[in-house]
This record gives sequence, structure tokens and C-alpha cells, in this order.
Amino acid sequence: MIRHVIHRRALLPLAAALAPPWTAGAVQAGGLGRIACAGSALTETVCALGQGGRLVAVDSSSGFPAAQTAALPRIGYYRALPTEGLVSLAPDLVLLSSDAGPPGVLVVLREAGLPIQVIADGVGPGAAEAKARAVAAAIGVSGETLAAAIAADWAALDAPLAALPPVRVLFVLSLARGAPLVGGRDTHADAAIAAAGGVNCAQAAWSGYRPLSAEGAAGLAPDAVLMMQQSLDEAGGPAEVAATPAIAVTPAGQAGRIIGMDGPYLLNFGPRAAHSRRDLVLRLHPGAALPPLPARPWTAG
Repeated sequence: MIRHVIHRRALLPLAAALAPPWTAGAVQAGGLGRIACAGSALTETVCALGQGGRLVAVDSSSGFPAAQTAALPRIGYYRALPTEGLVSLAPDLVLLSSDAGPPGVLVVLREAGLPIQVIADGVGPGAAEAKARAVAAAIGVSGETLAAAIAADWAALDAPLAALPPVRVLFVLSLARGAPLVGGRDTHADAAIAAAGGVNCAQAAWSGYRPLSAEGAAGLAPDAVLMMQQSLDEAGGPAEVAATPAIAVTPAGQAGRIIGMDGPYLLNFGPRAAHSRRDLVLRLHPGAALPPLPARPWTAG
């Protein structure tokens, strides 16, 4: 029995709490050079713009590129940010994903006098290049070259992907006591599956995340189960997930089609979005004839 629904957009609403935007001109005029980032897509974008040396702190989801982030202080998880660490670092600019929070943290940061720029956490086609332009404007550099390259890489996959038959995919966020927490519409997972030409089995059934019973899973009949690699490892690996009662009754469980991918890479729609899209397509369609994508500098860790 389904007892609750978790809506991604309702978790930490920030749209009503945005501070006046910090423009590129303000960044340059104020000499805002030391940047703290909360959100892996933003961190990756700062680095892809060649500005990784300006980072003084990142959130716990920001592990890529490791060469530029591994030694940086962590300011907590971007959806549950503490205030003390950020305030004590006194960055010149705090870049926040629009999914960051809780809202009370933003009030404290503003009262402490920290310049804050909230960047829309979009998903799907166009999202990564929009973030590139927004982050570039916030930190006072040009984002057009990066945005154009991201868009070109994404577009290169459109035609070959459209020729592939759709695969029914179930995204499992976690397995708690054997009950999969499954993503429906209005989630990053739904957008990632659609971008790879897949069909999210739960897309029409609900919004956000819900626990799924074995009966419900059998009705959704996924061909493949997709998980973040960390969650897959915590669940005991593909064989253990396939044997879970709610997965074992599905075609995916019976075929052992359990796919794990790095969470931020799969879901953050940052500068590696096209490469992630291609990798997911190949996991859903092994051997598919897809064009190679350029080995962009920002795809190297």
C-alpha cells in the first residue's frame, strides 16, 4: 500500500526566496573571486568554464572533477546546508542550485552579508547549456563557447537515438527494507530516461517518488531497472536487487537488467549531460550505433 508521495519540487522551494541577482558586471566590479558552490552541476560548470581555481568550497554532491574538488572543504549536502561553515569561509560569491536549502539557510546567509546567486536546476534538452550561461554570467566570464559545445554534443545524438526502439525503465532511488522508492514524473530521473529515448514506467502513474509494492511493480513491467551506483552498491549489487520481491516479478528482474550509473553524472544535467545521455543509451541498447562524442576537457576527472 502506498502511504506517501515525495515531490521533488516541493522538498525545498526556493523560487520565492531569491535574492536580487548578482550580474556579471557586479561580480567583476566587486572583485568577487572566491566561489562556494552548492550543487554538483554548478561545480562542474565552474570548472568547465576554466574557473575551478576560484572554488573555495563545494557541497558533498560535488565530487567531479576530482582533481579540482577533492581537496576543497565540504559545506554539507546542498539540500540540507548548514550555515556555520559557509559563513566562516566568507566566500565572495555563493552559487546555489535552485533545489538547495532549506529556505531558512538562505535567510541566514543573506543576513551574514554573503552574495548569493541561485541558478535554476533545469533538466532535459537545453538545461546544461542554460546552466553554463547562467553560471558564466554570475562569475563574470563568457559561457557561450561552453554552451555551444554542450548543445552540439547533445544534438549529435538526436537522430541515431530516435531510430532505436524504446525501453521501459524503472528508476529506483533506494531500497528500504525491500520496498523500492521509485521515480515518477517531475524528477531528474524521468528527464534522464526520456533523454535516452526510454520510457519511464512510472511517469504516468505519479509525480515525485513513491514506494512500490511487488504488485505495482509487476503492473509497470519494466524491461530495465536504473539506479544510482551508490544506491545499487548499498543494496548489495545487481543480483540482490534483481532478487528483491518487488523487482523479481518484473521482466527486468527476471532478465537481471539492473543498471547502475554515477548519480551526479546521470542526473545533474551539467556540462557532461550529452556524454551521460550517450552512456545511458548504450546501457539500454548495448552495441547501438551511436556517434562518438568529443573528449571535452570538462569530461576528464
